[in-house]
Amino acid sequence: MRKKIVAGNWKMNKNAEQTEDLLNELIAEIPTERNVQVIVAPTFVNLASAVDHLEFTVIDVAAQNMHQAESGAYTGEISADMLKSIGVNTVILGHSERRAIFHETDALIANKVDTALKHNMTIIFCFGEELKDRQSATHFTIVENQLRDGLFHIKAKDWENIVLAYEPVWAIGTGETASPEQAQEMHEFIRETVRKAFGSNVAEDVSILYGGSVKPDNAKEIFSKSDVDGGLIGGAALNAKDFVAIVNAI
Repeated sequence: MRKKIVAGNWKMNKNAEQTEDLLNELIAEIPTERNVQVIVAPTFVNLASAVDHLEFTVIDVAAQNMHQAESGAYTGEISADMLKSIGVNTVILGHSERRAIFHETDALIANKVDTALKHNMTIIFCFGEELKDRQSATHFTIVENQLRDGLFHIKAKDWENIVLAYEPVWAIGTGETASPEQAQEMHEFIRETVRKAFGSNVAEDVSILYGGSVKPDNAKEIFSKSDVDGGLIGGAALNAKDFVAIVNAI
């Protein structure tokens, strides 16, 4: 049975003191017994302290990115082994900002997927269409291509380490709004696409998170959809009250 997951991507926010304060708030407010996995992804410089701080809690820690190489002359980059050495076993790959701002291609992300799987890491694999893709009605094709080019080279057993995170980029900071019905429509398409390639067992077991501006006032309705298994949360993850409300919505 697939997991319910709420993951908070903190992006380039929160210094060391602010990270500790937010973690303390989350520890105090998130119930210790819930049928949902809670993940936070602080910035690289605060990952080790976050792992230590959350050691005896129900909250897991993820990295926001990693390099595809094992080691070498890649100034400023972080390897899978470095993450594993501080107790980080989950990584977000292919985030829309990595694709758009840092020009990460499907081929590059596929290489990162291979490296993470080699190190037995859990991957939150991000993908999704932009506004121009929605407007031209190519959104299903874009999503299918990103899935195929980034993930469909892996083995069926590797899907145990995959969490999918659909990001409708057109609905994030554009003034456009994605409805819960649109979220369900795409999630159903994603699950069917995985089913065609890897079979029903893989498709039914993989968690598909929604990453389109989930907030406390829309989380419950979005999460009620049958193929939405949780959320990858951006801005709302930086506020403990909002993030806890989203967790409780599941």
